Amino acid sequence: MHPAFSVIFLTTLIGIGQGLFLALFTGQVYALANLIPVQESLGFYAVGSLIALLFLVLGLIASVFHLGRPERAWRAVTMWRTSWLSREVIVLPLFMLLVFLYGVAHFFGLTQPLFMVADTLPIDLTLIIGLLASMMAFALFICTAMIYASLKFLKEWYTPLTVLNYTLLGLASGFMFAAAFSAYVSFDLVSLFGIWAVIFTLLGAVSRGTSLARNRALRDKYGLTTAIGVRHPNMKQLSQGFMGGAFNTREFFHGRTAGALRLIRWFFLLAVFPIPVVLIATAYALESPSLPIAAFALQYLGLIAERWYFFAEAKHPQNIYYQSMA
Repeated sequence: MHPAFSVIFLTTLIGIGQGLFLALFTGQVYALANLIPVQESLGFYAVGSLIALLFLVLGLIASVFHLGRPERAWRAVTMWRTSWLSREVIVLPLFMLLVFLYGVAHFFGLTQPLFMVADTLPIDLTLIIGLLASMMAFALFICTAMIYASLKFLKEWYTPLTVLNYTLLGLASGFMFAAAFSAYVSFDLVSLFGIWAVIFTLLGAVSRGTSLARNRALRDKYGLTTAIGVRHPNMKQLSQGFMGGAFNTREFFHGRTAGALRLIRWFFLLAVFPIPVVLIATAYALESPSLPIAAFALQYLGLIAERWYFFAEAKHPQNIYYQSMA
């Protein structure tokens, strides 16, 4: 498939926003359970929510650039019964609203307990909003990934690993940014977010590596005979369909060489997984406020390459006939 950078930025940016919010809520839950010190500054959660919302808005803006008629985008919600894209269009604004309310509640200090659970667990407004937003975050991961995982004719995407990869990589990048953010404003939370960032990054490495191995082992059940409907044992394609460029050759094929694909694959495998883990571990050992930022920046560059490769990796059946130029 031909990777569209608008979709690449959409999926990676909202993934960071989802992961960052979940990291913030995790920090609040840890503090509630007395596993970490309570953050005295309410601005930590308020500003963090604002940044998460900014990532989500940037992703939403990026999505506009791959729409042929943006003014008709609202019609996408009408197909929510059958379309994962419609469900994403519904869940994303709901999640953004809840993130906004979560930040506002922390900004105005609406953290007084509303009621107690088992006489030991105080439940306030931010905790309720945060729980609802967390549910929406995971629902959004599923909706976004299922847009691709539900396409049976693209075997590279038609697997539960697609949903798992989107979720784990979004969590990894979000927690990695949370570590960088806490290093910038309050270093004592770097270890919490950094440890979870490493866990999600390593799990993402296993999941993405499994999907790469699976896709490499796939064998096409289609061929030239099924593409043109002529069944003959000795067929050879001498020229590309259309004898040159057309919509089919531009939109369903990435146009890169096998060597370029290998280079991009190795880049994202290194930039998304091992190098950020080494940087965040070094930051913890040296108590460096800058290395977590470097770890996030490098991982995000790697995620752009990973998402590009994700789209390029999918072999559309029409490319059996409309192959690349020799």
